[in-house]
Amino acid sequence: MKADEAAELMDQEKTRDTFKQRAAIIIAIFAMILAITSLGGSNAGKEAVNNNILASNFWSFFQAKNMRQTSFALAADELELRLAQNDPALSPELQAELKKKAEAYRKTVARYESEPETREGKKELIQRAREYEAKRDHALKQDPYFDYAEALLQIAIVLISVAIVADIVWLSFVGGALGIAGALLSLNGFHLFVELPFLG
Repeated sequence: MKADEAAELMDQEKTRDTFKQRAAIIIAIFAMILAITSLGGSNAGKEAVNNNILASNFWSFFQAKNMRQTSFALAADELELRLAQNDPALSPELQAELKKKAEAYRKTVARYESEPETREGKKELIQRAREYEAKRDHALKQDPYFDYAEALLQIAIVLISVAIVADIVWLSFVGGALGIAGALLSLNGFHLFVELPFLG
């Protein structure tokens, strides 16, 4: 073997080692992004479930409040109807008591409609339920981006690993492109810069 051939072989080995080192670093970076993406996807899923439960709870509370409000309104109507009949059997004291009771029922009906100080009136419950629905919907929009990002990052890691083992440089570029696409989808999953219709 001549000296120039030996030098050429050494240069090729150095180039291969540089390629393998760079590919290994890219794999490590993609693995780190994959871990963060997986965490983001898991959190988005939990957030969607939790906010759905909270929204459902507030809608149930609203329905219970609505049923109670209707019961009080019917009771007030009944008392007012009885008073309007001018029944001579009702003493003035009993009439005053029935009127007082009907007024208390009407106040309760009004309080059940809106109670800003406790945020437990029907109007406030609707608003709170819709807030949690909006949070749930936001998390549900995020989730597919994390799913696709995870898949692309995993494929990228596999392709770059194969490129190292098989010494196929072009395969590492394909893996790198998929990894970059996965990283961008992950970033979009966290911030929803763009909503892609085929992912929603």
